Amino acid sequence: MTPLPPPLGDGALVFWRLDQAGFAPAWDSGEGSYRVGGRWNSRGLRAVYAALDPATAILEVAVHKGFPALDLVPHMLTRARILAPDKVRVLWPEEVPNPHWLHPGAVGAGQQRFGDALLREHPFLLVLSTVSAASWNLVFDPARAAGLYGEVAQTHFALDPRLHPPGA
Repeated sequence: MTPLPPPLGDGALVFWRLDQAGFAPAWDSGEGSYRVGGRWNSRGLRAVYAALDPATAILEVAVHKGFPALDLVPHMLTRARILAPDKVRVLWPEEVPNPHWLHPGAVGAGQQRFGDALLREHPFLLVLSTVSAASWNLVFDPARAAGLYGEVAQTHFALDPRLHPPGA
């Protein structure tokens, strides 16, 4: 469950990631982004992509795979806590050199190089989601962030059947 903010809860900084069940044991390897690159990293640099809330983590996967895949292929939802919140770098929209980087669309080499530099400098990077512009994604290099996150828990994910109705 997402922690409640103060004063209702402890305000713990947690993040979420959704993976196919077969890949869930290696959820924090960064292998996929290492092989093909991502929005904020070049191919050859490991980066783990997650979100600060489970709904955004689900949407981030659904936008690429679609809801039928989330319904038909077993997935696992991972939750972890950032143990060193002071190591999180927030990338504010006004700091992004090209505002198009914060919108859906093709990723350019400049964006990846910019992300690479930030990931080499900071263990965790918070960036706005392009799928849900009011939500945050967390990107981290698993080697740089080792030991700075914990309390990892994984649960089986089940898609609400209304998102994959008959005839869809």
